[in-house]
Amino acid sequence: MASDSKEIVGAEPAKLKLYSYWRSSCSQRVRIALNLKGLDYEYKTVNLLKDEQFDPEFEKLNPIKYVPSLVDGDVVVADSLAITLYLEDKYPQHPLLPKDLKKKALNLQVASIVGSSIQPYQNLFILKFIETKFDADEKLKWVQHFIGKGFSALEKLLKDVPGKYATGDEVLLADVFLAPQIDAGVVRFGIDMTEYPRLARAYAAYSELPAFQAARPESQPDYPASA
Repeated sequence: MASDSKEIVGAEPAKLKLYSYWRSSCSQRVRIALNLKGLDYEYKTVNLLKDEQFDPEFEKLNPIKYVPSLVDGDVVVADSLAITLYLEDKYPQHPLLPKDLKKKALNLQVASIVGSSIQPYQNLFILKFIETKFDADEKLKWVQHFIGKGFSALEKLLKDVPGKYATGDEVLLADVFLAPQIDAGVVRFGIDMTEYPRLARAYAAYSELPAFQAARPESQPDYPASA
């Protein structure tokens, strides 16, 4: 689980350091993966609203200036999928990818849809640009359109897959990516999940998992009191 670097006094720094922002769904994916694997890490806040991602020191960790970034000793990995796959290879406890090739491909497909076809449209940089073109109502409709398109695809993809979670009764990579995206869709963008019953079923199950709850935005050390 995370420890806030600001509160560490006279202690050795954690082996793993996660550069994160409380509201970042990409960071939330990595927080879930770290929690599922039982890995302690030091939480390093990068406040996107204060443009801390453009700090030259952070740019050394992630040249594209996004969160998350992970530091593991002398290894630096940026991008949530790259980080998760790195953790999967180095820390095999609680595997996130199954050995079954069909199920593995399904998990990778879900992660790809979330990471490539949904989340980029709600990225802070994109939303700031959209604000220059549309008013607030139109901006919300724009984001909702792309989230809805992605959720509709995922609903069709998973509707006949049995089990409690996205791809069965095991918590896997698809869940790591899906949970933060549904969180953002519901909390930030007012998505009605009754239109997506298969996704809603998995989302309800995540509320019972401590690893997922500890990764939620409101559980992070940089979560603002005014939020």
